[in-house]
This record gives sequence, C-alpha cells and structure tokens, in this order.
Amino acid sequence: MRTALLKKIGQPLEIVEVSRPVPNAGEFLVKVLACGICRTDLHIIDGDLPESKLPLIPGHQIVGEVVSRANDNSLFAIGQKVGIPWLSQTCGVCRYCLNDQENLCDAAEFTGYHRNGGFSEYCTVDEQFCFPLPDQFSAVQAAPLLCAGLIGYRSYRMVGNAESIGFFGFGAAAHLLVQVAVYENRDVYAFTREGDVAGQEFARQLGAKWAGSSNQTPPQMLDAAIIFAPVGSLVPTALRVVHKGGAVVCAGIHMSEIPAFPYELLWGERKVVSVANLTRRDGEEFLEIAAAIPVRSEVHLYELEQINAAIDDLRKGRINGSAVINFNQ
Repeated sequence: MRTALLKKIGQPLEIVEVSRPVPNAGEFLVKVLACGICRTDLHIIDGDLPESKLPLIPGHQIVGEVVSRANDNSLFAIGQKVGIPWLSQTCGVCRYCLNDQENLCDAAEFTGYHRNGGFSEYCTVDEQFCFPLPDQFSAVQAAPLLCAGLIGYRSYRMVGNAESIGFFGFGAAAHLLVQVAVYENRDVYAFTREGDVAGQEFARQLGAKWAGSSNQTPPQMLDAAIIFAPVGSLVPTALRVVHKGGAVVCAGIHMSEIPAFPYELLWGERKVVSVANLTRRDGEEFLEIAAAIPVRSEVHLYELEQINAAIDDLRKGRINGSAVINFNQ
C-alpha cells in the first residue's frame, strides 16, 4: 500500500510502499477513504509532542470502509463506513477510565501518534474505538468531524450555557462549532490572525455575529472564550474580554508558553481550563448533533502525494476550513 511516512522529526513525509497491516484480535482492517489533516499532526511532525513512535504514519481523522476483521464477533460489518478518531486505546481500569474520563487515562494511546494512522491506503483499528458514521456525510465531509469536530465539541461543552462566545483562531474546529452555536442560538465572536480579511469574512458567512483580529476589542464583553489557536499569549487576551465568572477554554493539545499576566485579569472568578483529547461519548454525542443540524465541513482536498504541500498550507494559514486527503478520487 502507499503511505506517507514520518521517518525523522522535523523532516517532510516520504511517500513509500509498505506492507498492508494485518488486524490483531479485536481489530479490523480499514480501507481509508479520506483522512483530515490536523494541527496536531503538525505538532507531531515538528516534535512539539514527545515520544511519538518512529517511523510513523500520521493522521487521526480517518474515514474508511471495513474490509476484513480478525474474528467474527465484530461490532461492524464488512463494507461498513466507520470513523476513526485520535483516541485509539485506554487501559479501561484506572480511576479515569472508571469515572467517564478515559481521555485522561495515563496509558492511553492515540491514532497517528502511538499507532499508525490514516495517511495511508489502509490502517487497522481497535473496534471499540471507532464510530459508525451517519449516512448523510460523504467521506471527505465526515473526516474533519473526527478531531476538529470532536475536540471542538468537548471544548464547546465546557463553556456551559454561555450566550456569547469568543472563538480565538478560526480554523478547522471553529468553522464546525460556529454552526453548532448558531443552531443553539448563541452568538459567536470570531478572532483571526491580524489582517486575515478572508478568514473574518468566512466566519461571518458561517454565522459569526462579529469577526476581527485577535488584537481588536469586540463590541461587547463575552460570557466565555475558546482558544483554538496554539498561541499562549491569547490566554490573557481572552481574559480581558470575558465577563466575571466566565471561562477561557484552551482547546489545543499543545500551546506555546503562556506569558505572565496581572491577577486582575483572572480575578472575578474567571476560569482558565484545558481540554485533553476526547472520550467515545463525545464522539457519539457530537456525531448525532452534527447530523441533526447538519454541520457542513468546508474541505480543501489533496491527494496523498500532495501531503507535504497540504501541511505547508495548513502551517501558513492558507486554509479556511479543513484540509483532507481524498483517497476515493
């Protein structure tokens, strides 16, 4: 099979031919139809996340078709379309797993980080850690839902009943969750990179009440903010525009250093919280909501051979929406 392989941290991926994997007990083999490219993939490639397996096939927003399985007692049928997310395995017995916090399991493993992912024509998956997908979504439409959507949804839930929410960084996750917020009659204020006029217009088209640069002041104070961009300096920026009692949610798996800021920004029972990974329950809830709205992914399609160009486009902020490798062209 063809695959994009990370052999050395900080280096471009190499398109190579490797043997097709064989599923172990409790797993099945999936023919990859589409795989989203996530900012977390950039963090893995750049070495911001330590201890990744090498050589590695990245990619953790996978939509595929079940082609074979190791046993007959599978939860999924041959030919069924499934979604494979970031979380790929947990211990199932620790305090976190037993208390509905499997996303915090110390023994957790992740797709495209600890085990080979979806920048490949085939991959294997533990049948307990994937989802059936609503029929209404095509493979390329569904792929961004599996991390940008799921992590975004977990972050969104952490703002509680906030009526006005700032989205700092209007990329793959924000463009999906603004649709959920509008559906629930909440107001979104979108903050983009300075001078990103196209991104601001994109946010308004999707229903944002206001859009501007992160160095601008919104027309009103906000109930909460979600920081999707991996930029630590946005934490005090967001605190400055959030009401007392409000929350600032850091949605990324990696963020640059948060600078010191005066206590008065935090005072007033404001909260700063982080989001770590996702649970399978998050996936079940979000996919149901996404189908009901329905959420539409703005996708920019690439072939596997274009993976390094796609990564560069994502890194330089050239993509409004989500980058997706399309294997089903």
